[in-house]
Amino acid sequence: MLTPLTAVSPVDGRYQSKTAPLSGYFSEQALIAYRVKVEVEYFIALCRLPLPQLTDFNRSLFGELRNLYLNFGEDQAKRIKETERTTNHDVKAVEYFLREEFDRLGIGHYKEFIHFGLTSQDINNTAMPMMLRDALNDVVVPSLTRIGIQLRQRQTDWKSIPMLARTHGQPASPTTLGKEFGVFAERLETQLSTLRYLPHMGKFGGATGNFNAHHVAYPTVDWVAFANVFVNDILGLERQQLTTQIEHYDGMAAIFDNLSRINTLLTDLCRDIWAYVSLEYFKQKVKAGEVGSSAMPHKVNPIDFENAEGNLGIANALLTHFSAKLPISRLQRDLTDSTVTRNIGMPLAHMLIANESILKGLDKLLLNQAKLAADLDDNWAVVAEAIQTILRRENYPHPYEALKQLTRTGGHITAETLKNFIDQLNVASEVKNELLQITPHNYYGLVSE
Repeated sequence: MLTPLTAVSPVDGRYQSKTAPLSGYFSEQALIAYRVKVEVEYFIALCRLPLPQLTDFNRSLFGELRNLYLNFGEDQAKRIKETERTTNHDVKAVEYFLREEFDRLGIGHYKEFIHFGLTSQDINNTAMPMMLRDALNDVVVPSLTRIGIQLRQRQTDWKSIPMLARTHGQPASPTTLGKEFGVFAERLETQLSTLRYLPHMGKFGGATGNFNAHHVAYPTVDWVAFANVFVNDILGLERQQLTTQIEHYDGMAAIFDNLSRINTLLTDLCRDIWAYVSLEYFKQKVKAGEVGSSAMPHKVNPIDFENAEGNLGIANALLTHFSAKLPISRLQRDLTDSTVTRNIGMPLAHMLIANESILKGLDKLLLNQAKLAADLDDNWAVVAEAIQTILRRENYPHPYEALKQLTRTGGHITAETLKNFIDQLNVASEVKNELLQITPHNYYGLVSE
């Protein structure tokens, strides 16, 4: 029996405690339970239509039927898996399970309307979008939202902490530490907003999407309208109107692409914080007993952000494969989507691991304001932009070139260097006073606003 120590994947091994919340959505048992839900709700919908043969079905039994998925557990899943060993077909095994339950409830004479007119993909292509929707809403998005809240908090806390910016790795016009965290908060919020509006789509239309079996059995029923109500209103998905045997996965691919963008911006965040730690803008809380290196006792490494970056990369490798592969199927259906969709939980698990690492890493950060100030003091050249811009305003001849010559050929630029430069400028005294008020510590634009 697999345990966290014997599991093949670290998702179910080393990181099991972090990924456990997803087991209720992407485990084999969870998938079977979602399939049972679709089958049960479909039968109830046929009763409500009603089909002539179901008009006398006792509707007080709907609650008993719904309990088949509401109270679904390991014992029921094992029964279905045992049947699957004979059928070699997972969805057919679910149907047989329900037929047995109908016999148990004394309603076996209605069991031919279980899975009536359907193909297995009518079940899979509604169960899996519901699994993905629920896992995102209940687990993944809340963890991402917590990151956003923490980023906004640091934006507020550090909004007035000036920091030397770096473009191309070189000193650039100052910013504030809080504003830079706010950049990532805004990016994340934008992508989460997009994610909330992406539809979770499902396919429901019979063997090749045309309701062939439904129509031949009941030609007067508006099966398209029925399916739209069933998928949209009962299952809470958005029904694709024209499909082959399977859904075309374009909607799911859009969700995966959106998740990939979220992971990319979080990777960017991890690398920036890693760099700030390297620059000593942050120190990290030390936990008693922790070791940073097996050889170097002094080490306190930004391992949480490194761990997150690695897991975000794995997640994106899977997500990009899913979004590129799933919308492609030979003619009306091949089976390549089946094994791929069974792995949908994997990138979300790696995202969850990464998210928890980011939150843990953020909690460890200790601001080293002295180092930020020292870097600004050592880079007075960055206010050259401010000086030459004001000189442009005053129509001073060739201000850019004058500052270029000073900052590129005058050696290391200090406060004294710039004071001497300003003193010899042929401008009004009030302009000189204005220029002398500019420092790397206060030249950060409208950040506070």
